[in-house]
Amino acid sequence: MEQKVSTITKKEISPKSIEAEHILVIRLSAMGDVAMSVPVIRMVRTMYPDVKITVLTRAFFEPIFDSIDNIALYHADVDGTHKGLLGLSKLSKELRKLGITAVADLHNVLRSNILKKFFRLHKIKVIQIDKGRAEKKALTRTSNKNFKQLKTTHQRYADVFEKLGFPIDLQNHTFPKKVELTPEVLRITQNSTKKWLGIAPFAQYDSKTYPLDLMIAVIEELDKQDMFEVFLFGGGKKEIDIFNNIESKYKNVINVAGKLSFANELKLIGNLDGMISMDSGNGHLAAMYGVPTITLWGVTHPFAGFMPFAQPVEHAILPNLAIYDQIPTSIYGNKYPEGYEKVMHSIQPNTILQKIYAILQ
Repeated sequence: MEQKVSTITKKEISPKSIEAEHILVIRLSAMGDVAMSVPVIRMVRTMYPDVKITVLTRAFFEPIFDSIDNIALYHADVDGTHKGLLGLSKLSKELRKLGITAVADLHNVLRSNILKKFFRLHKIKVIQIDKGRAEKKALTRTSNKNFKQLKTTHQRYADVFEKLGFPIDLQNHTFPKKVELTPEVLRITQNSTKKWLGIAPFAQYDSKTYPLDLMIAVIEELDKQDMFEVFLFGGGKKEIDIFNNIESKYKNVINVAGKLSFANELKLIGNLDGMISMDSGNGHLAAMYGVPTITLWGVTHPFAGFMPFAQPVEHAILPNLAIYDQIPTSIYGNKYPEGYEKVMHSIQPNTILQKIYAILQ
């Protein structure tokens, strides 16, 4: 089936922009990285209104870009129509028909590298993100570690646009207004007048997931305070069962997982007063709306450049680095030495509670 360009907003791209540059932005996965691209693309859109922007991403991620006016999305069906070399060749032909003049590759993986070759055969300029792999390797190695703050992923995205001739200053970024909640979301929130606090307690790896019993201790204390409506975010049957069990025990806790569409879940996230997440995608989803986001870190570290957008370093809660001095042991949390299995246990529930009170009260 032929892929269609999907316009996010009802605003039309002006005739002048059609005659000007048309940038294709590639950001296929993962969800957290897709969310991190939003403030950058929003800033490009604001500073260069006459440039046409089309974002190439998976269909599921479309709602992530709803807060950016006047852009278009093109769905990459990488598991079907656009699978493999022939599928990517077909995709490149479809994209060229849109009249793209330049490509901002914020992904820089095998698929986008193949697309790059097809585009360059047709003299279309492609700039790819510099992921700083050598710097990150030096940051995570066990001996002679170069422990310093690396360039943020957001800035690495911005550098791509600068090399295309569209420099931006992320410090000038402004967040969108809060969106109106749908009836489906209002049924979930029960029109609570308390402060809305999201908690996303899971991550891809156990090494950067706060122990569930300790998180329940945090939730129990928050419930006693009776000041917050706590919304639990996650996915998967196992997580939903856990959330349902927690929800049944506390009057101020609501399980969101499995109850809303992704688009409606994002509307709720964008209206939160605060979010607690691991080093995971939910933190980036909240931050792209300007929601104060507290992040808990295990064997990873903000120095790698994945701190949620515009969040001060004080919002990051780290394990005891005096004991676990090899942190970060990896960029994504998939590697750590023996004895580092329980780094998250060094973060006390009261530390998290005090941070919540300091930020949200």
